[in-house]
Amino acid sequence: MEHQLWSEVQARIARLAPPKSVHCDYSDADIARTYYWAVLHDRPTCWACDRKNWPLHDRRRPLPPPWTMSRRLRCPSVAALLEALDRDVLGPAGDPPLLHRLDGKPLPIGGCSQDRQAGYGRAAGCKAKGYKLHALVGGDGSLPAWRIAPMNKDERVMARRLLRQAEVQGYVLADGNFDDNALHAICDGKGELQLLTPRRHADAKGLGHRKQAAGRLRCIARLTDPVSDFGRSLLAERAAVERYFGNLTSFGAGLTHLPPWARGHRRVRRWVQAKLVLNRLRMQLRQQTYVA
Repeated sequence: MEHQLWSEVQARIARLAPPKSVHCDYSDADIARTYYWAVLHDRPTCWACDRKNWPLHDRRRPLPPPWTMSRRLRCPSVAALLEALDRDVLGPAGDPPLLHRLDGKPLPIGGCSQDRQAGYGRAAGCKAKGYKLHALVGGDGSLPAWRIAPMNKDERVMARRLLRQAEVQGYVLADGNFDDNALHAICDGKGELQLLTPRRHADAKGLGHRKQAAGRLRCIARLTDPVSDFGRSLLAERAAVERYFGNLTSFGAGLTHLPPWARGHRRVRRWVQAKLVLNRLRMQLRQQTYVA
């Protein structure tokens, strides 16, 4: 699987990369290829700059030194190539799905880290320092929108940004933490998009004295409809996002935690982006059928 995954990564980079500039010793494809080789093996970028860490048939190819990698990864053309790879892989393969799930995954770091851009907030069953991946996951495994934020950033604030950014329709499933009038209003404004969440305060008897978004009233009506259980059965599918995050960590190049060399928002986002791309390509390879 690793050989097939790496072959697919190289093919995608070669297809999306612009022609090599005569003013550069290494093309944008060389930089992206070297970076993904490091991410695939959970190693720092300098590890991939050493030819002895590559297969024998790839050792003749010139490799950029670590200082060149550090400079070129910040170059706009390389950043554009990585973003193009993101859109090419993480977007829907066919027709856009009508079911999406919204949630966040904590990415903790050590408490003694001096990363000033990290935050201290709620993680899974505890509090931790680090970042959080906020993702809108499609029913087909695609990611129409995702963001990285400090751990202490409110999930509802990031969800508003995701829903404004994503071009989706259908249903968005989330837990009770996302039961927010502002989120429902954004879905109403996009049209043909319904947010389904359980009530944040399940024991409340009424709706309060504030004006309620039309989407929130529809959500409550569908989840409490005594005749049809469509809304309740649909909301039960929300747990699939937990399985997505679980599968994201269940293979050798998965996103288990942030390594010591991924610090600062820019480096963390680039690292997580590569992990999401690798996981999506792995899922696509597993779904292929091979005929002898």
